[in-house]
Amino acid sequence: MTDTLQSEREALREQVIAWRRYLHQHPELSFQEHRTAAFVEARLREMPNLTVTRPTPTSVLATLKGQAGPGRTVLLRADMDALPIQEETGLAFASQNPGVMHACGHDGHTAMLLGAAQVLSAHPENLHGEVRFIFQHAEEAFPGGAQQVVDAGIMDGVDVVVGTHLMSPIPTGVVVLREGPLLAAPDGFEITLRGKGGHGANPHETVDPVVIAAQVILAFQTIISRQRDPLEPAVLSVTQIHGGTAHNVIPDSVTLGGTVRTFDPELREWIPRQMERLLRGITDAYGASYTLDYRQGYRALHNDPATTGLLREVVRDTLGSEVTLLEGKPNMGGEDFSAYLTKAPGTFIIIGAGNVEEGITAPHHHPRFTIDERALEYGVELYVAAARRLTQPTA
Repeated sequence: MTDTLQSEREALREQVIAWRRYLHQHPELSFQEHRTAAFVEARLREMPNLTVTRPTPTSVLATLKGQAGPGRTVLLRADMDALPIQEETGLAFASQNPGVMHACGHDGHTAMLLGAAQVLSAHPENLHGEVRFIFQHAEEAFPGGAQQVVDAGIMDGVDVVVGTHLMSPIPTGVVVLREGPLLAAPDGFEITLRGKGGHGANPHETVDPVVIAAQVILAFQTIISRQRDPLEPAVLSVTQIHGGTAHNVIPDSVTLGGTVRTFDPELREWIPRQMERLLRGITDAYGASYTLDYRQGYRALHNDPATTGLLREVVRDTLGSEVTLLEGKPNMGGEDFSAYLTKAPGTFIIIGAGNVEEGITAPHHHPRFTIDERALEYGVELYVAAARRLTQPTA
């Protein structure tokens, strides 16, 4: 590498880190990313050859036409929203917004995509086809920003889509790719069980919804463990129970809440039907009633095999011995990147951003979460190389 190229690379690295730190200091919640979107738009308008638009009030789209000839259209995606968490990292650039924090790496995603846009827009002569850069709002809150920008038409004419996610449990220098199912469909539910309250000393005069809730919770555990193939991945977790206000009062009602995670669309539809069947039987047996509010979240995320194969080559050709390329495993987490995959094939790349030696080990959505900023450079290089490779016309 020449001194000039090395100098340019170091300058870009420092710029991307500076962008990430600014964004980290000024986090905004889902659907409220007005300052973030304005910052991103301003940076994009400083770059040459880009057409910048706002598909929604808090998302930003930049389009770059390649000058190397006709080719495919590639969408590169980064999410921008933060979480309702009070930061406890003690970083010099910690959040200045009380109770709001970038605790999932979206500040890094945004900075990486800005870095890629800067590199690609400066050299359109090295690019075929078209690249679209979507800086997406509201990944963390259903119904999600991805579906909204898809509905706004940003996927019209797109041939392939690529997204990335920084992961602190994975060491910096590791890139994870997987063909097929990667992230589950994250659904949620709330149940109200209505009985008849009364004095705790006279339970025979009540229809006790606390006891009924216990029966329901235990019965739900058999839906997957005793009614489905154990090799078929699924999770049903009751994560909330609320009822009662005093130690000697049996309440009139109890509410339960939780989540269901699946990969298979048929199983996704089947589980709530079984929940309803058990609720009906248990409440009938006790003389109680119920309501079930079941909400489907994002779709399961399945990586396209052909795109994933090409990206493996991109990782090896671009980063070579700098990183370790690993095969991923399915994860029951969810991601609204799946909305883009309803319109075009694509792949979601996991980039390690943890560092045990530097104490960067806190999990995502944790008050002390942060990332190893060395991972940002890998993300920029992968975005750039993926765009240049995937926009090339197919044979």
